[in-house]
Order: sequence, then C-alpha cells, then structure tokens
Amino acid sequence: MKFFHSCLVLFLCLQLASITTSEVQFLYLGFTGTNLSLDDTATVTSNGLLQVTNGTINRKGHAFHPTPLHFRTPSNGMVQSFSVTFVFGIRSSYLSMSRQGLAFVVAPSKNFSDALPNQYLGLTNMVKNNKTTNHFLAIELDTVENMEFNDIDSNHVGIDINGLNSIQSHSVGYYDDMNGSFHKMSLNSGEAMQVWLEYCGESKQINVTMGSLEMEKPVRPLISTTYDLSTVIQESAYVGFSASTDEIDTRHCVLGWSFSMNRPAQKINISKLPKLPRNSPKPQSKLLDIILPIATASFIIVLGAAIILLIKRKWRYAELKEYWEVEFGPHRLSYKDLYHATEGFHDKYLLGAGGFGKVYKGVLQSSRQEIAVKRVSHESRQGIKEFICEVVSIGHIRHRNLVQLLGYCRRKGELLLVYDYMSNGSLDKYLYCVEGRRTLNWEQRFHIIKGIASGLLYLHEKWEKVVIHRDIKASNVLIDSEMNGHLGDFGLARLYDHGTDLQTTHVVGTMGYIAPELLLTGKASPLTDVFAFGTFLLEVVCGQRPVNHKTEDGQAILADWVLEHWRKDLLTKTVDMRLRGNYNVDEASLVLKLGLLCSHPFTNVRPNMQQVMLYLDYELPLPELTHVDMSFSMLSLMQDEGFDPYTLLSSSCATTSEVSGGR
Repeated sequence: MKFFHSCLVLFLCLQLASITTSEVQFLYLGFTGTNLSLDDTATVTSNGLLQVTNGTINRKGHAFHPTPLHFRTPSNGMVQSFSVTFVFGIRSSYLSMSRQGLAFVVAPSKNFSDALPNQYLGLTNMVKNNKTTNHFLAIELDTVENMEFNDIDSNHVGIDINGLNSIQSHSVGYYDDMNGSFHKMSLNSGEAMQVWLEYCGESKQINVTMGSLEMEKPVRPLISTTYDLSTVIQESAYVGFSASTDEIDTRHCVLGWSFSMNRPAQKINISKLPKLPRNSPKPQSKLLDIILPIATASFIIVLGAAIILLIKRKWRYAELKEYWEVEFGPHRLSYKDLYHATEGFHDKYLLGAGGFGKVYKGVLQSSRQEIAVKRVSHESRQGIKEFICEVVSIGHIRHRNLVQLLGYCRRKGELLLVYDYMSNGSLDKYLYCVEGRRTLNWEQRFHIIKGIASGLLYLHEKWEKVVIHRDIKASNVLIDSEMNGHLGDFGLARLYDHGTDLQTTHVVGTMGYIAPELLLTGKASPLTDVFAFGTFLLEVVCGQRPVNHKTEDGQAILADWVLEHWRKDLLTKTVDMRLRGNYNVDEASLVLKLGLLCSHPFTNVRPNMQQVMLYLDYELPLPELTHVDMSFSMLSLMQDEGFDPYTLLSSSCATTSEVSGGR
C-alpha cells in the first residue's frame, strides 16, 4: 500500500500548490503551427508529428518549449510542483531494432551544441557528464545498455540528474491496477506509448509512470524516488526533448505533450494525435508494377550489349549469402559499399598484413564513417554459420576499450570483418622498430594497460556471455586519436554462456601468448586470456617481444628473462630503455610482477581479471610471491611440448606467426 499512499500525497501536493502559487500549463495535440525551438535533426512533419531525430545516423536533435518557465516559489525559492504527460514512439527501418533513446529534459538553456550523439543522447559529453553545473533533470527512455553509465538493460527508463548515470531506473513497463503484476513493454516495438512525470515540491517526491497509448494512467508508478530538485533546477529553465542516434537510422517521435505547474497535467486526447511514420517505405503502386517490367524488357532489347557489361560489373560485387543470414539484418554489410569505401581495396589504403589476411582503411560513402576492413579467407563452410553468429553477437558489445565490430560480409572464398577505424594504428608499432613513430611515455603505457584490463574484464564477466578473445597481443591493441587503447581483432574469439563447460577447439593464437594448458587440452578459458594478458604486460613495460632470438645471457622467452632479473633483485633493469628512466618505479614494478603472476604456467596461481583490476587500481595488494612460487621456465615448458621458439619469431617488425589459422 506504500505506493498508493505516495500517489495520494503527490496528488494532494499538486492540488494544494495550485491554490497557493501561480499556474503555468500548455497542451500540444500534435505540433502543427507551434513555435517550438528546434535544432539539428528536430523537425515537425506535415501531419504535425514532432521528430526529434529524423533517421539520420550519428546525430542529435532537440525540441523545447520556446519560453523559459519559472520553477521556483517566490516565497521560499524552492522548486514548485509540476506534472508532465507526453506520448512518444520510436521507429527505424529495421523491425524491432532501434538505437539510443529519447529524453524529456528540464535545463537552464536550450543550447546543447557541445553535447554528443550516440550514448550521450544529445545531453552532455564525456567531460561534462555528471557535472553539478549542468543543472538538468532528464527522464531517459533508452534502447541501449551502456556499461559506461551502469545501465540496467537495453530497454529502460531512468531518472537522470546532471548526467546519464541514472539515480534510479527500471525496465520499461507498467503495474496492473487489478493484480499488481508487472507488464513489460518494449521501446523497440514501434508502438506509441505514454509517460507521466510528477514532482511534489513539498515532499520532494518524483514519480514516473508508463503505459500503452490507450491506457489510463496506472495507479502505481514505475519509478518513485525522493530528490530535492531545488539543488538542480534553476529559477528559470526550459522544458523539452532531446534524442540521438548511432549507426541505425532511428526516428524518435513525440505525438502529444502536456505540462502543468502546480496542478495535474491536462489529459491528452489520443484521437487528435498525429500518426507515427511507417516502419518501411510505402508499397509501390500496381501501375508501376505493370510499367516497370515492360520498360525493363524494352531496355534489354535495345541495350543488350550494355546489359552484358553491367552484369560483368555486377559480378565484381557478387556476394555469398545464404537464407540463414537474413536474420542478422544490419550486421550484414554490402560488398559493394566496402569495395567503394576502400577504392577497390587499393594498396594505398593497406594498413597491415599477416597470416590472417590484409586490413584496409576505408570510408563508408553513405555516412562518411571511417572503418577498417579485414579480409579473412574461409576455405570450408563447416562451422561458418556458428562463426557468423558469434561475429554478430560480438557486434552488440559496447565498451570504451574494445574496438567496435560493425559487421561482416561474405564473398566467394573470403570473409570481410568491419571495425571502427583507429587513427593511431596498433600498439606494437610504438613498441618496436618503426621509424618516425614516437615512443610512448610511461603514463600512456600504464593508461593503455588499465584500459585493456577493463575491456577484458567486461568480456569475461560483465557482458551477457563469456567472451574468450584468444589472441591478446600488442598488435591487436589499437590506439585512437587520444591515445586510448582498444582491444580489437575478435576473429578468433569464442562465446560461451556463463556457467557452462568450455569445449575443446583448435589451438589458435600467437606463440609466446599461448598458455601451456591450451597446448595440452585444446580448451580455451578466461585464464588462457589472462596468461596472454600477462605476457602483454611484460611486452608493454619491457618494450620487447615475448619470444626473441637467443640473448647474451641465453634467455629467449621474455617471461623467463624478467623472472631471472626478479630473482636477482634487478627487476627495474627490464624496463624499456627508451623511457630513459622517466617512469614511476612502483607502478612499473607492480605491472612486471603482475605480468609474471598472470603468465604463470599453473592456472590456480593466476588471478582473474576482476582481481587484476583491483591490483592495478591499488585496491588490493599484490600477493607476496617467493622465488619458489615463481620457479618455472616457459622455455623449458615450450620445448617439452615440442615447440622450437627460435624458429617461430624473427626480431624484425614482421607480424608474429600463428599456430593455427582459426576455426
């Protein structure tokens, strides 16, 4: 009965406020002829529909009531009670798939020019997010689970104060008035929905309620919390909507809007609202269906030679596509688009090559987005469906330290994987003999290490499935324009449900990063990734490859070489000489010891990635290991398994050899 009492208090609060203070209210049943303040992609269609975003990708839009409202009571300066109702809908070209979201916002200004689209909903950016100087309240309706903001799922409503980390959120839906059961709704359904927002100036209570278009307002709110908005909203503020898109052409629409100060908002008459746009283009007329075949036949007769030439040209873009790939929707990219994006995979756009194939830089003509295209050969159809399923699944991962896998394309005997382009290339180019490229300082190296650890923790424990990368190394860490590290190349990754037994698979990876148990059993696990990450730590700190030719002291394996120096209390002597002594000794020692711990041949000694993050953040002390604990030699272990490390790697800048080409 608690929520019935809270609703009664809020209703009495709004009624009492209407007697004691001034009232402001407005009602929009469609937006034809209104003088809303619109910017960027926000438009009003001919039938009166407010489109805050119009389907353009990677953009934002805003629509505000034209004049500011006075929210504070003159007598005591506290924010007055107010009530909001609006009807909205989200549509895209893909059925049941849209991206990012819409927010109702109360803000001191209509100027959001420095805000970003995509996950920032056009409200803030990575620097300003959660700043108390923002002074905004937002009710977000979000279709993406962004780990950056600790979102609960990809279909939620949240109350946001000064940033996109919601103070309280809930999956979208409503509570039945009859039996109190929760009914889930989907923002991606393409249907119109209602939202009710109420704030009581006396009790500081915020209620957010949702329902379908035809419903009366449910008695029990979806979210109810207490927060003093007098600490947030300024005396004069604007009310309106903000929305953004990413790579899906989403339209965030508002059909009607009601606002009242110090009294309940007026009810919206749904019969007078405009209609949402179609999910797909309008069907062609029957007349066009008749004329088009006739015109096509005539064209073939007159220009037969040209048609033959056109067919030859079309063969250049021919793709391999099977019936089961239809379900993957936008993750299946056009070979023609990729061909034009790279100017026919011209050598001037070649970024790198190795046993996996070649990687090219490209620019998609439709969106001007920079991409990296990896061409991988697949000689057999066996397992290709499972492989594509995993590629598409990985494409849903969103993390600031993981390279975004945008999609794939299949053509003849090759598979093309499409990634976000990273302007500064791969980390190994900074660590090894590339002329003209500056050496990374210690702060940059430590920042990259922590970033990759965060991304790997997300793959192992935070996402909906367990993702085992299977190829962690410096050449697969890409650097963006701000020198942040991103773990990429998911071509060898495997996905498992949490709690399931791992299956035996081909031994793939790069020598020097492969855990001993993987060679013995063929079973990849999060701890085999941890082993590779440990080798990566040593590689970044020492500036040396995991496997080298024989050195003067006879050590060929980097882990053995670092271990020997640790035993002699000369650990810092292994730090990259190009740093010229300009580094944090404590941090470098921590990373080196952690690298040895992670690359230990026995799995029960290695930490998991959650522990690794705690060690790197100094929230958990690194365990004290004795020389007995670390009495192992990777060189001897490799030789015991029949591998000759000296023939597997050269000391040049060539890409390291792979034990296996993949699945």
